[in-house]
Amino acid sequence: MRTVLVTGPGGAGRTTVAVASALAAAASGSRTLLVSAESIPGLPSRTEPTRAADRLDHVRIDSGEHFRAQLTDLQKRASSLLDLLGAGRLDGEELTELPGSPQLALLHTLHRAAAGDWSAGGYDTLVVDLPPLTEALALLALPEQLRRYLRRLLPAERQAARALRPVLAQLAGVPMPAQWLYEAAARKDAELAAVQALVEDGATTLRLVAEPGPAAEDALRTARTGLALHGLRADLLVANRVLPRHSPDPWFAALAAEQDKCLGHWQDAWAPDVPVHEAAHLGRDPRDADDLGALAVPAPDEREPGRVDDPWWIEEEPGEEGSPDVLTWCLPLPGAAKEDLRLVRRGEELLLTVGPFRRIVRVASALRRCTVSGAALTDGVLRVRFMPDAALWPRGS
Repeated sequence: MRTVLVTGPGGAGRTTVAVASALAAAASGSRTLLVSAESIPGLPSRTEPTRAADRLDHVRIDSGEHFRAQLTDLQKRASSLLDLLGAGRLDGEELTELPGSPQLALLHTLHRAAAGDWSAGGYDTLVVDLPPLTEALALLALPEQLRRYLRRLLPAERQAARALRPVLAQLAGVPMPAQWLYEAAARKDAELAAVQALVEDGATTLRLVAEPGPAAEDALRTARTGLALHGLRADLLVANRVLPRHSPDPWFAALAAEQDKCLGHWQDAWAPDVPVHEAAHLGRDPRDADDLGALAVPAPDEREPGRVDDPWWIEEEPGEEGSPDVLTWCLPLPGAAKEDLRLVRRGEELLLTVGPFRRIVRVASALRRCTVSGAALTDGVLRVRFMPDAALWPRGS
């Protein structure tokens, strides 16, 4: 299934472009599912896929309903512990969703799409209207992060001691973690793994939407770094609300000239790897399918782009005479600045912070017996130097 994730700076018109992309995909003959967190005028607003146009279904995410359902289920599973503590139950009617619940509801919806819950639709293309750009990048990194937390807090190997829990509970005088907790963690890990696989799949790309201007230019420059750090790919940059050029009105012409300058920068920075599509300003918000068609947003390529190789690569350079070779782990980080870069090696993991973005990655297997001897950011590429540890490296290597 081809997946297109649409995002951009707030107010850039990402929902409009998401709908236009979905309609274009459907018009090209692709059976398409559009997912959004907001109600969209002219489209059905149901939490199950509902026909919106020929070959196009729409589903709306209800984060409040998801939050109430999840918390109610948690209370049922933890009923024995709650009874022990004398805790009262919360009714669904009195539950108000907490910050962060919209993101979790979106991940749950992506899991349903990835797991084939809606396979009856036989969808070829999935178009998802994501939150604004910075939130979207954090959201797409969340499955990997949450899975790491689960592995550290509830490691699967500790389940082997479940037969000892009753004895330990009597000795300690407090109840040990119940089996349902580990089972719940396993279910959540499987759900997050499915979403992570969807995000990392070669058939998944981002479609970026921005209105040409200095603020959007800064946001996209930062986004390029975040995309590279997390191994995400964009298939299109939609420059939205582009003004007509060569206006006789000096004030209007100055705005158009500023946009034109910005578009030139985007062409230099993104094309040809990421095409830049100009969507004309209609003089009003799009009202119907005809207006969306006038934006001429291209349909996602029906061909699956294919899985992308790991963006990291290893370079090898001969060491001094009698010394082992130096290995360099390289990662392209376009737009990154040295002063915003932080790097920490902790065991088999590398903690990498670039501006507002942070990622923890496992060190490549060939480098785990090495120590970090330095790092440099050169020509938009981070190079981390590793020296073989004589105490761990096989003799003769």
